[in-house]
Amino acid sequence: MTKLNQYWRVVATGFCFSVFGLGGLGLSFIANPYIRLTSSNQTEREYRVQGAIQRSFDMFCRLMRFTGAIDYKIVGAEKLKADRNCLIVANHPSLIDYVLIASQLERCDCLVKSAIWSNPFMKHIVKGAGYIPNEAPDDLLSICSERFARGNVLLVFPEGTRTTPGVKSKLQRGSAQIAVRTETDLRLIHIKVTPSFLTKETKWYQVPPTKPFFHVEVKDKVEVKPFIEQTTSPTIAARRLQQHLSETLFPENQ
Repeated sequence: MTKLNQYWRVVATGFCFSVFGLGGLGLSFIANPYIRLTSSNQTEREYRVQGAIQRSFDMFCRLMRFTGAIDYKIVGAEKLKADRNCLIVANHPSLIDYVLIASQLERCDCLVKSAIWSNPFMKHIVKGAGYIPNEAPDDLLSICSERFARGNVLLVFPEGTRTTPGVKSKLQRGSAQIAVRTETDLRLIHIKVTPSFLTKETKWYQVPPTKPFFHVEVKDKVEVKPFIEQTTSPTIAARRLQQHLSETLFPENQ
């Protein structure tokens, strides 16, 4: 029965990702153009597209649970939904971490890697949502500041890529720099997947013998002000903040 269940989860996962692809096309070529035609204000258009993404992601997550491909639990989602003017920082063990988090956020900005911006099926929807390309360092801080001034939240995975199981995780400095330079507090999210699934080293059809369980825990906020006040150097403040984030998101590395 265990082997049969594993075979079924291969089928279920393939089906769910096929639905995800079709949903992406629908958002890009149906929902996004419709919103552009019916909204005159740029900010309103971005919020409506982000709302459509949130509802689509929520349905996708529920579909994966319904088909038995995965199970998941999000602890503290109410805190996440209430956040404003905040940098959301999470570890990144699997392919669908962003989907799980964004499924809880009707408004959510995101730093998007260049590969997505060049994807013909996805670039329209990320542009419509007002997502920020992660390869624009010259004006990145000013863009982030403008979004925070609106009360927006920005989702960042400071590892820059998915975690490799068994390898010590290392954070890039971007999220700490953004927090310090814009004086924005951070909301931490820790994701644990048991057993590992949809990692960087595996294909979608390489499902584990038992059903993967995603435990998403919304942790306390980290105030950035104390790190800034400890030193006159923003660089040192960001370095200390980065170390704190590393210790909090990856306690197993300490």
